[in-house]
Amino acid sequence: MKRFISALRRTSRPAAPVAGETGSSRAARIPGRRRPGRDAPQSSGRFALAIGLFAAVYIVIGARLVEWGVAPGETATYFRSNPIMSARPQILDRDGRVLATDITTFSLFAEPRRVIDADEASELLLTVLPDLDPKWLYKKLSGEQGFVWLRRELTPGQKQAILDLGIPGVGFRSEKSRFYPGRSTAAYIVGHVNVDNQGTAGMEKWIDDQGFRALQNSGLATETDLTPVKLSMDLRVQHIVQDEIEQAMQRYQSLAAGGIVLDVETGEVVAMTSVPDYDPNVPSQALDKNRLNRMSAGLYEMGSTFKTFTTAMALDSGKVKLTDSFDATKPIRIGGFSISDFHGKRRVLSVPEIFIYSSNIGTAQEAEKVGIPGHQAFLTKLGLLSKWDTELPEVATPTQPKVWKLINSITISFGHGVSTTPMNTAVAAAALMNGGKLIPPTFLPRSKEEADAIAERVVSEKTSEEMRYLFRLNVADQRGSGNNADIKGYRVGGKTGTANKVVQGRYSDTKKFNAFLASFPIDHPRYIVLTVIDEPKAEKGKYYATAGMNAAVMAGNIIRRSATFLGVHPEFGETGKSLLVSY
Repeated sequence: MKRFISALRRTSRPAAPVAGETGSSRAARIPGRRRPGRDAPQSSGRFALAIGLFAAVYIVIGARLVEWGVAPGETATYFRSNPIMSARPQILDRDGRVLATDITTFSLFAEPRRVIDADEASELLLTVLPDLDPKWLYKKLSGEQGFVWLRRELTPGQKQAILDLGIPGVGFRSEKSRFYPGRSTAAYIVGHVNVDNQGTAGMEKWIDDQGFRALQNSGLATETDLTPVKLSMDLRVQHIVQDEIEQAMQRYQSLAAGGIVLDVETGEVVAMTSVPDYDPNVPSQALDKNRLNRMSAGLYEMGSTFKTFTTAMALDSGKVKLTDSFDATKPIRIGGFSISDFHGKRRVLSVPEIFIYSSNIGTAQEAEKVGIPGHQAFLTKLGLLSKWDTELPEVATPTQPKVWKLINSITISFGHGVSTTPMNTAVAAAALMNGGKLIPPTFLPRSKEEADAIAERVVSEKTSEEMRYLFRLNVADQRGSGNNADIKGYRVGGKTGTANKVVQGRYSDTKKFNAFLASFPIDHPRYIVLTVIDEPKAEKGKYYATAGMNAAVMAGNIIRRSATFLGVHPEFGETGKSLLVSY
């Protein structure tokens, strides 16, 4: 256009005068030159022609822009209505560490109507993207559509290689893609997004369900306006829990394992993991049926950890005291079944002994003292039989018998006959440790004041004190089953649970689901740590694969490694303090 204007100016510029010539003599000297009076109409015509040419050029450009903008199925329309380029808010841990963020990637598209030779274009693209199906690619490029995706999220090298090919009708579009720097570390809490950057699991889905998806679809989700979402999770503790759970799964050759750390004063989930896990950067891995968040979405008979709740129920009812005793000399016969103890003492046992020896016989008698209606009501009050409404979408609903009979109450007293989630179990245990208040779990930060406002008293403070005593006794006393979780300096308390799994309608003698329910520091509990392991094998050199031999070890290791990060410092008494000062 500039060249066209310059030429036009040269054409209309008057010739330079020659020295000594008059205007009339110059006109006479130049052949074909007319006098001024006759030149005016011709100059006006030239300017009119130039203006007409300018107008025509801009009319053509405008017409093409309008055509491309309103034509159905064209690229402009697609990108104007599609929200895939919208940003998502960052997800951070409680201290601001990044768990999920957006990165810009490029995706390959084609406009088949503008592809000159679909066959040649297919061959060229396959040199860079050989994993594409040739038939599918040719069909896409030779169609009549205005827009088709060919490959999402290209690498920079792939993009440059395709650019170098110079294929007409093929282009790139920048997109927002989700990146998870911790990979599988917090996969089951953070969740993942689909190829269109929309949350489909975990907290990513919760963010969308809170209104972000509508914001995204409206095209208003821009990076500058999005406030990061901070979770209650501590990434340092999360890493420790995941590491210990992964090691345990390998060490005990189990099918799966999991762990959760819960703040007893606020209900905040500080860490939660389950293995096998997956990398949210590769969301297709989550489709594997074995990759399940067993801590909140898995239902299990929790075994002897349920004796914690049976004992608390009996004590809180006032019908059983800590000083009472029950006859455990022989098995209980009911409905054609025999209820016995794993390592029976065959004598009268006190309530503390029933707890540390994990006596089925004694626990069943405690439940009988309370009665069937009271038993069902107590477990319901603790949230063990109901689905918790949390931010995390993947939460299962516990199951229980449709009609509770005496045999149901007896078996449920020691953890068989009711299936609940490990998360439900941890939340109920927190209420027994924190003074008797049930606090709903959350994956978002919550202050103690906010927790107190929604807390519900479920047992008395006296019952809570007695349960803390029993928890500590079971770990500290050499007769207890939780010795392997006794981490010096942290005063850990807890209860083991070794549940026989149901296989083809019958309880297996070899396949077990083990758990350890711990709390620390037991004088003034701050956290619940619950570990589970599915079908563990005996460790090399050991004879048993009970919960005390694996799940308790897992919980102890988690406490030992994470306590300092959780703000709990070891105390070794006066001797220990003197020793620390000397260093």
